[in-house]
Amino acid sequence: MKFEDALKRLEEIVAKLETGNLPLEESLKLFEEGVTLVRFSNEKLTEAQQKVALLLKDQEGNITGSQPLGVDTE
Repeated sequence: MKFEDALKRLEEIVAKLETGNLPLEESLKLFEEGVTLVRFSNEKLTEAQQKVALLLKDQEGNITGSQPLGVDTE
């Protein structure tokens, strides 16, 4: 499963749960699926973050270009 697909399914689950019109068993089933998708998505994000950090390392192993987004250096 791709990250984007998991995110889309999570959005669908949240929309269904927010209606409050579902039977308890269905709500629990959707909630469980949502928790599984959140864990999967967090894993994918962590993997991506680690890969980006690895790609940004220079030959000495220092991370380059690590200025936080939205921070001006001027």
